[in-house]
Amino acid sequence: MLMRAGLSVLLSLFLFGCSEAEEASSAPEAAHAPRRIVSLDYCADQYVLQFAEREDIVALSPDADKSFSYLRAEASDIAQVRPRSADVLALEPDLVVRSYGGGPQIGSFLERAGVELVQIGYPGTIAEVRGEVIRIGSALGKADEATTLVADMDARLARLKATKNPLPKALYMAEGGVTSGKGSLVHELMVAAGLSNFQDRAGWNPIPLERLVYERPDVVVASFFENEAGSTHSWSAARHTIAQKQLSELPVAKVEGAWTACGGWFLVEAVEAMANTAGAAKADEK
Repeated sequence: MLMRAGLSVLLSLFLFGCSEAEEASSAPEAAHAPRRIVSLDYCADQYVLQFAEREDIVALSPDADKSFSYLRAEASDIAQVRPRSADVLALEPDLVVRSYGGGPQIGSFLERAGVELVQIGYPGTIAEVRGEVIRIGSALGKADEATTLVADMDARLARLKATKNPLPKALYMAEGGVTSGKGSLVHELMVAAGLSNFQDRAGWNPIPLERLVYERPDVVVASFFENEAGSTHSWSAARHTIAQKQLSELPVAKVEGAWTACGGWFLVEAVEAMANTAGAAKADEK
């Protein structure tokens, strides 16, 4: 009798434990999201601001509210911290998110202190951006939200599929006097916008001023930080009269630095701006 009673109690406890475990596994994602989160650079800021609960954000980077930060408006009234190990650890975070902030050694400092680190990669393609959004969103307890965000990005990109032939040629011009060819995320964005790249050299190179003397693109994609007046250095090739001539005479797709400074879901804003300018340019030709 006593043995039967004991087994009955054990069975009840086992079933109760299973029931609790099942309830915990079906709890909302937010219940498992990390608390006391610190972000170390403006790329990480975007992911933290998008996916973390506001009350869980202890501090953002000093660049969180700058013009090149996409979610700068959401960063208001949130504390900022310098990306130094002593300053970060003083905040007693449970989780630190970084792309490049804090330098290469901060990871080992955080590991020794027992603080979890989420390292954001450097996506070079739209597919890699898609993967990073889902990975980081999941790490912050918002896998479903991240999946939805990626689906929205993909839907917006799908609406921009090129139907024109030949494709308009576009020259990307950054404020530092450089342009981008194949093998870069910027190139992928141009292709996604229904443009062909005027730059025929792979990677990042100076704006081809000599070529622009005898050949012109159809569109210029200008990535200047509009809110930072006079930020383009006087020595930059972007200030050369040949480059300025393209900017003044050709249709210009103005791409905010915040759309392309980091690899994130917001890159679709840049693609749409390029596609809209290219479409308007074609309409003017008719």
